Amino acid sequence: MPNLNDGVPIGEEAPLPMRNFITTATFYLSITLFVALLNTNGDEGPFMASGIKIGEVDQTSAIIWARLTENENYRLDGREWEKDDEALPAGLSIGDMQYSAVGSEGDIRISYWPTQSPSKAASLQWMPVNPKANFSVKYKLENLVPNTEYALRIEGRPNAGGSSSVEISGSFKTAPSRDEVAPVKFVLVTCHDFPRRDDLINGHYIYPSMLDRVDPDFLVHAGDIEYYDKPGPWAKTEALAYYKWDRLFGLPNFREFYRQIPSYFMKDDHDLLKNDSVPGDTYGELTWDRGIEIFNETFPMGELPYRSVRWGKDLQIWLMESREYRSANNSPDGPDKTIWGKVQKEWFFDTFANSDATFRIVINPNPIVGPDREKKKDNHANSNFTYEGDELRAFIGSQKNAFILNGDRHWQYVSVDEKTGAREYSCGAGSDIHAGGFKQSLRSSKHRFLRIKGGFLSVTVERDSGSPRISLRHHDVHGEVVNEDIFLSKN
Repeated sequence: MPNLNDGVPIGEEAPLPMRNFITTATFYLSITLFVALLNTNGDEGPFMASGIKIGEVDQTSAIIWARLTENENYRLDGREWEKDDEALPAGLSIGDMQYSAVGSEGDIRISYWPTQSPSKAASLQWMPVNPKANFSVKYKLENLVPNTEYALRIEGRPNAGGSSSVEISGSFKTAPSRDEVAPVKFVLVTCHDFPRRDDLINGHYIYPSMLDRVDPDFLVHAGDIEYYDKPGPWAKTEALAYYKWDRLFGLPNFREFYRQIPSYFMKDDHDLLKNDSVPGDTYGELTWDRGIEIFNETFPMGELPYRSVRWGKDLQIWLMESREYRSANNSPDGPDKTIWGKVQKEWFFDTFANSDATFRIVINPNPIVGPDREKKKDNHANSNFTYEGDELRAFIGSQKNAFILNGDRHWQYVSVDEKTGAREYSCGAGSDIHAGGFKQSLRSSKHRFLRIKGGFLSVTVERDSGSPRISLRHHDVHGEVVNEDIFLSKN
């Protein structure tokens, strides 16, 4: 990511008057879609049909992702995909297909400032998008102030120079300092794709629901964000993989959410190649390594796929990588068989045990406690990863104020491992149409809650009369609370 540190130092004045920088974006529900952007150069473009993403926020930094497109919105007309399409129809390009958002060359500039102090605005230099990274750029903003709300202005223009053709407003809040007592709210989602969206025009209900009902400080996406190995089309080429990402994040509900909520993205098998994929696999023309590259180009990722973020005195989260370092699913179980890999696992044991955060949460793309379906073979809740699964459950269960959150499963649940006491919360699929794969008749003694529907999970950490407490809530797709657990910290 060679372009992360370019730009004007924090504190320098932007070259343009900041009073004109803040644009209130109004979104219109219509057949033509709605967008949080201001077109300042007529219909010439370029535009930002894929929106922006704000990622990897900590106390002093954030990564901003943006992409330029030929059109203002993804294309509603065009040729529809057939169920069995694995390649573009003969004689057609991506731009001829329905829901396409073809990339465009041009430049992007970011301006940012503390919301309460617009006089401290900084403006980064114009930067050309990278055609080899799907016409996107990433900026790393550094030297930010902890627990501070920032405003963003992202501009695009033709690479020949001239005035802006498009602007998007955004915002985010940095994490509180590690010793600061501050309330924190975040949400966890998993498993949603373009075909299984609730609203054909605007997208998944969970996104406006999370804004309206929770207003989180950040989101964690636990993976299976999109599915290469589902029809319409089957993404067996680089071009079709990019196409699927572009149309998904072109949905109005996505664009509105991600421009104002910082997010941490995790990947799972469907985001790389195909179901249960492991290192060395291929999917059509896509290789494992290229799948990882495309994911990293599409999201505001840092250097390592596993990382930990502290949000004040009372919360620290660990975001685990479950695909890049794993053994083959069918290899013999034992001390050397792994999903996390030796280096990541040692890092987790050390940092988790030595953290002084009141509440500690490990977030894994896949289950650790489960139970899972018997036929599944690729996670710690499955019998063929018993050794490492037992190791993780024993360790996490021995830690006070520790919780496991996971994605991947298309149902919501709370489970407690009967041997170790490790407690796990699965957020469930992102839409009701995407839910399934389990049933109430399979409810076991591990389950404290089980619901075969879509929705999301919210976590609130706050103090009640000086005592830290954590609230974990399952929500349906409309934001209604369907399960709630509240715990006071254990000394």
